[in-house]
Amino acid sequence: MTDGLLGIHHVTAITDDAARNYKFFTEVLGMRLVKKTVNQDDIQTYHTFFADDVGSPGTDVTFFDFPNIPKGRRGTNSISRIGLRVPNDAALEYYQNRFEEFGVKNDGIQELFGKKVLPFEEADGQRFQLFSDENDDGVAPGTPWKNGPVPEEKAVYGLGPIEITVSYFDDFKKLLGDVYKMKPIREEENVTLLEVGDGGNGGQVILRKDETSPARQGHGEVHHVSFRVKDHDTLKQWEEKYNELGMGHSGNVNRFYFEALYTRIGDILVELSTDGPGFMGDEPYETLGESLSLPPFLESQREQIEAKVRPFNTKRS
Repeated sequence: MTDGLLGIHHVTAITDDAARNYKFFTEVLGMRLVKKTVNQDDIQTYHTFFADDVGSPGTDVTFFDFPNIPKGRRGTNSISRIGLRVPNDAALEYYQNRFEEFGVKNDGIQELFGKKVLPFEEADGQRFQLFSDENDDGVAPGTPWKNGPVPEEKAVYGLGPIEITVSYFDDFKKLLGDVYKMKPIREEENVTLLEVGDGGNGGQVILRKDETSPARQGHGEVHHVSFRVKDHDTLKQWEEKYNELGMGHSGNVNRFYFEALYTRIGDILVELSTDGPGFMGDEPYETLGESLSLPPFLESQREQIEAKVRPFNTKRS
């Protein structure tokens, strides 16, 4: 028996400009940069992690900065929108005003599956929506950034439902249920809301059916989604489960901040990640994300890496 998924761990997207993206996430959204490192599979590019005050699992949106990558194309067979959680409906109103003030494209407050949401876009077209936790009692949120520009009682403090759009809707939905034990809790025409773990906004997937043209990855699009598992032993159980089911996978990949296991379901890259060890091990709380952090296995290459990545300033202290 494999231990179940605990909720969403992180979402990784692609940006065309790490510096602009950093300003947007920290100065407009009020999320904390908890790690500035490099893409371990392409060490000439940044990998930035924006999260809650201490980088809790289930709170981070991360970005690969691939210079010169073309703009992505929206379409089906993609992770189509990233969800973020705020404490209540009043926080949505706060952010709607904030978006108007900063010129952020948004669709105004709406309702989705009985929840208040605020869809918006970053400058490169990356799509997000804020979910109100007004009546949410599922997966616990994180801790708002204490020294951020947004008041703590209004601030983004976790990942919300992740939207995935596919042409092979019925097969994908069946697989989410059979393999990952996600349960459908709301069904509407061509869209299903599923949840896992303790559920609620921190443990939900919105699955949409779309048989039109497929998306193309590039900046402004999502690279992959990750779901939380407890620890190393649980990840090993999942590796064995994938083997039994004949699902191709990466094997255990130690990312230093967490351990990871990747598989591809059609066009969707799905990662499972351990809750620990987390982002606090190699930098003090006060200066998280202020300098380039490298895992021990890359430290010997620091000089070459720093010569290649485009420097940008993330000092706040």
